Amino acid sequence: MTVKTATTESSAIAASSNSETTRAVVQEFLAARLAGNTERLVALFADEVDWVLAENPAAPWIRPRSTAAECAAQFTELMEHVVPEDARASVDTFLVDGTDAVLMGHLSGTVRATGKSFAGPFALHLTVENGRITRHRLYENSLSIAEACTP
Repeated sequence: MTVKTATTESSAIAASSNSETTRAVVQEFLAARLAGNTERLVALFADEVDWVLAENPAAPWIRPRSTAAECAAQFTELMEHVVPEDARASVDTFLVDGTDAVLMGHLSGTVRATGKSFAGPFALHLTVENGRITRHRLYENSLSIAEACTP
């Protein structure tokens, strides 16, 4: 027997509302990335961001970041170091639970300086609070990227 209370109903409505907001913000983030709209990306990131992406000395665009401008600039820096026509990312899974979203898929590209390609799966965990991205944690095939960056 399930007993509903005003508290559990309020919590369910709040969680649903959070999930809808999170999904909308993440979809805007993906559209801005695809369009290369750095100004929009800055607006989508919070002033302070918990950014986790294992630093990779071989790949200059893979480094610690913490401000909205730094996070948004990652796209521009990436495009400076890879062949834009070869840069690909596909999202196979898009999960949302309250303020958290997880995207999983595959990415690939070619490093300009070496002409070498990289490819592999990725998982991206984003947290959205008050309509802005406060957490960005990307897990990717860093070995493939490092090898592609090495002459």
